[in-house]
Amino acid sequence: MSYLGPEFDQPRPGGPRRPRRGPLTVALAALVPGALLGWVVYETVGSPDGGGSDQAAVRSATASPTSSAPLLPSYPGEDDKQSGAFAGPSARTGSSAPAASGSGSLKGKVVVIDPGHNPGNFQHASEINRKVDIGTNRKECDTTGTSTNAGYTEARFTLDVAHRLRTLLEQQGATVKLTHDDGSPSWGPCVDERARIGNAAHADAAVSIHADGAAPGDRGFHVILPGAVHAGAADTRPIVPASKDLGERIAGNFVRVTGEPPSNYLGGGTGLVTREDLGGLNLSTVPKVFIECGNMRDSKDAASLTSGTWRQKAAEGISAGIVSFLRGS
Repeated sequence: MSYLGPEFDQPRPGGPRRPRRGPLTVALAALVPGALLGWVVYETVGSPDGGGSDQAAVRSATASPTSSAPLLPSYPGEDDKQSGAFAGPSARTGSSAPAASGSGSLKGKVVVIDPGHNPGNFQHASEINRKVDIGTNRKECDTTGTSTNAGYTEARFTLDVAHRLRTLLEQQGATVKLTHDDGSPSWGPCVDERARIGNAAHADAAVSIHADGAAPGDRGFHVILPGAVHAGAADTRPIVPASKDLGERIAGNFVRVTGEPPSNYLGGGTGLVTREDLGGLNLSTVPKVFIECGNMRDSKDAASLTSGTWRQKAAEGISAGIVSFLRGS
């Protein structure tokens, strides 16, 4: 997501960000049964064969095919010239993620996918700029999101990954709901409504998909966990532990399947950040996390984000984390 709007202000405690440090190095950690607890060395987990485990140790860092797609133009660097259409696993190219075993194993489980922003937001500035209550304070209803330098928008990216993720989860028997799709609604929803959709569905897990708009050279993904907030209409305390478990499992599987490194500018190399200023998390009553899949303003990350093959891997990594969480294994 773009950090250009108040709802997505990038936390920068202590002033401007320091110059980026050297290459990321993370020690290999032992497996811990029943819980995802960290990263393996990036060179190992990032290999094309998807080696590594989704239960390597993680520590948390705190920081304060769509029917409308044919109407959108193609952009330089996109390798899927069919508007992100996804026909299922048999149509995948270069996929390394193993299919989850057990057809229908998630029957009875409900997952809410929240594709960040909305392509229609650009035409509804006054609507998305109105303030809504997020518990801790009031912020803009939504933002337009960011884009690559070539103009591939975050809103288009998030819908594409959401469609791929929905297909994967439905193949496992899950009931999947999107907060918006196919131009309905034509803008938004507002961040408070996105949370309410997950709550009303009594979702077993909710994931908001984004891509960041940080400075060039800032690379990698990070998963945003809800902090313990108890203010106004917000009370995340009951969902913090489960959300942390969900986020760690998604992070571990995402790095394993995609090869995308954890963020080098947030989270201290863990790929995990805790925030208390996002309405979509503050107002949730179900386990929920955000994932920033990469930085659209960095040329290396942008090359991945605009690749249909890579977006399929991103969906598979997120799916594997959700499946692991829902199975409790």
